[in-house]
Amino acid sequence: MPGAVVRRPRGPWRWLVPLAALGAGLLFATSASTARGTDLRSGRRMQLTELITAQQADLVTQERAASRLRGQVSAAGIAAAAGSSVVAAERGRGQALALVAGTMPVTGPALTVSLDDAPRPAPGRRPASDNPDDLVVHQQDVQSVVNGLWAGGAEAMTLMGERVISTSAVRCVGNTLLLHGRVYSPPFVVTAVGDPGRLRVALASEPGVALFLRYVGRFDLGFAVEARQTVRLPAYAGSLELPHVGPIG
Repeated sequence: MPGAVVRRPRGPWRWLVPLAALGAGLLFATSASTARGTDLRSGRRMQLTELITAQQADLVTQERAASRLRGQVSAAGIAAAAGSSVVAAERGRGQALALVAGTMPVTGPALTVSLDDAPRPAPGRRPASDNPDDLVVHQQDVQSVVNGLWAGGAEAMTLMGERVISTSAVRCVGNTLLLHGRVYSPPFVVTAVGDPGRLRVALASEPGVALFLRYVGRFDLGFAVEARQTVRLPAYAGSLELPHVGPIG
């Protein structure tokens, strides 16, 4: 009919659009009220950083207290052994076990191995690989060095200056190393007391080390081996308890 207005049928969008706008407004209002003018993401990052810093400081405090207590126990043992042959004999047995457990310092010739990430490229130049994983030291690389040195007859070992014992776990988070509750950045340094010649041969025979050396040549990762005439490795200062281990059955 001439002059008649043709109306298009009204679909569901008539109601969905206002509802979506209302929901978005509520979300923005809630976020603004929660943030109170601050960056929520930044706050979470800051809280995590502060937590890590506080836990590491607490760890240092507890280790110092434990060291003082170990000193008092040692002094009491020496005094008791002076007046009793039985205590002296048991103390000698304990010292032999302490050497195996890693709770005594060790001095002798050693081999030191250092692993490092590839250097940053100069401004305007591309990195050696587009894959960032090719340019950093990984957990298995450090573990291969540790395994090779143990296979070479290492009497004692440190990683980043921390004494490594049978329960020590080598873990990497990103390009950082987590050991005994502390976080370390590369270069990662492993030192083993033993015959440097044997240690070097065993290191070269470790398949994981051979693979890492291929990446060293291709992507300019860092790898250095140094024989040292005499080093003193500190005693393990952490707890020897395994609170999460129990009898089976």
